[in-house]
Amino acid sequence: MDDNSETDAALEFRDEEDRVEARSSGFKKELGLTDLVLTQILFIVGLPWVGVAAKQGASHIVLWIAAILLFYIPSAVVVIYLNRAMPLEGGLYQWAKLGFNDLLGFMVAWNLWLFAILNTSEVGLQVTQYLGYIMGPGSEWLTANVWFIGMVNTAIIGTLIIITVVGLGIGKWVHKAGGVLMIFIFTAILILPLLNLANGSIPEYHPFRTEMPVLSLLTLNLLGKMGFGALGGFEYVAIHAGEARDPVRTIGRSVIVAAPIIAVMFILGTSSVLSLIPQDQIDLIAPIPQVLSVGFGPLGFIAGIASLTIVAMLSIRLAQSSVMFAGNTRLPMVAGWDNLLPDWFTKIHAKYKTPVNSILFVGAATLVMGIVGLIGVGKQEAFQILWNASGVFYALTYLVMFAIPLIGLRASGKKVPIWLKAAAFCGFAMTLLYVALSVVPIIQVESRLMFAVKIGGLIVVTNLIGLSIFLLAKRRSVEARTE
Repeated sequence: MDDNSETDAALEFRDEEDRVEARSSGFKKELGLTDLVLTQILFIVGLPWVGVAAKQGASHIVLWIAAILLFYIPSAVVVIYLNRAMPLEGGLYQWAKLGFNDLLGFMVAWNLWLFAILNTSEVGLQVTQYLGYIMGPGSEWLTANVWFIGMVNTAIIGTLIIITVVGLGIGKWVHKAGGVLMIFIFTAILILPLLNLANGSIPEYHPFRTEMPVLSLLTLNLLGKMGFGALGGFEYVAIHAGEARDPVRTIGRSVIVAAPIIAVMFILGTSSVLSLIPQDQIDLIAPIPQVLSVGFGPLGFIAGIASLTIVAMLSIRLAQSSVMFAGNTRLPMVAGWDNLLPDWFTKIHAKYKTPVNSILFVGAATLVMGIVGLIGVGKQEAFQILWNASGVFYALTYLVMFAIPLIGLRASGKKVPIWLKAAAFCGFAMTLLYVALSVVPIIQVESRLMFAVKIGGLIVVTNLIGLSIFLLAKRRSVEARTE
């Protein structure tokens, strides 16, 4: 009896995969290996992370290595395995739905959606901060103005909507250009300390100087952020599996190619920040424009390159937002396929073959969240609230992802090897550390308690809203079948 039920469950699992693949057949297959590798580099190498790591001083190398061993490698292994098992449009949403159930799949999609909404909504804050470095010290009155930040946010999100409606035929070139620029920028960052050393602007440069970190709450907080926060994201391109050529092979290969490049960029980039910026003066919103501005400053005629390089940074941030925004617009669509959201979200543009209604909805929600995040707090604190809250939403989805090889997939009949379960457990523990400490700010704020309450309250309330949407959708579905 048990064997038969397991066989029936496995057949149901395969039928669901076939149904999703059939839904995806109408998409244009735009993404190849190069597209995915450069998108991985662009998406994962978050611009503020070298500043966060530099806050720990020379012990950052130990923390980066620990984060790579405890989270980066395990997450890469798990993502490659799950993508090979279920190469489906919707990525982690589909993995959670098939590995567990519809409720968990929907809540994963809901939290992924909120993560991308909040992360994209802070783009106006970052772009105006970059503009401050380009325009110079006299521009603070403008770049700190809430109305100016709001206008910048509106213009950027409008542009993202247009690019995403037109589709990945255009979007992938934006993403690839951003990936190339990211490599170029980090190359400049790695060279700057050597140029300043030769110029006599800095007395010494020891990129591999290492010391053991002090065991403290701040250290654990930073380790969690440097693990899950900085090195998470390999699974995100799998959202577009239905739009990739040979997704089983290309998505896995893109992870293998991109991983070592990203690790080197983070470790040496952090060393460059520390060589040029005093530890207590690091700008957590825009550390890379800061180090470019300071690093090029003493180099005479070469200093003019700094402004051009920061303009390139603006382009990178916009390209990163495009990656996140495009992936986010697919989540309401696939939830609509499963009748968890109205069919309105599943409408595909006749010419561009993109989910146009879902794109417009996500654009509007992103703009609203960006405006709300600016109300009643300082610029650095607003950034930290948006950043920490978006990270927790994302981390909750990773807890589910790592749980799939541990306790999911039983109904599918797939046998999970013990080494994969060990990797999944390690990644789960690191992600849990990140979640537990994300309510602790790493900057000075007016009230640590209110900081924690704002983040915790936002997480609880929004997930209750998501649960209500799911239960109402299920109720409507049952009522429709009984009529």
